[in-house]
Amino acid sequence: MEAKVFRFLKLVGVGFKARTEREGRELFLKLGYSHENRVHNFAGAVRNCKPPEVYKGKGILYIDEVIKLKPGKKQKK
Repeated sequence: MEAKVFRFLKLVGVGFKARTEREGRELFLKLGYSHENRVHNFAGAVRNCKPPEVYKGKGILYIDEVIKLKPGKKQKK
């Protein structure tokens, strides 16, 4: 069973745009930030919602980020 939870956002103002690509797997936001620290803070906040886990590498990660995976439990024979 898969539970789906949605939270809709409304962009109000001039110059705010949002679009999705690849069947909704990629979200592009144009929010008018020109300062790098605000962009990095926003990206970090989104990443903190579901950080990558160390066993399978699933989660939200940066494009250039490399996750060093931990070995799982070894099967007993």
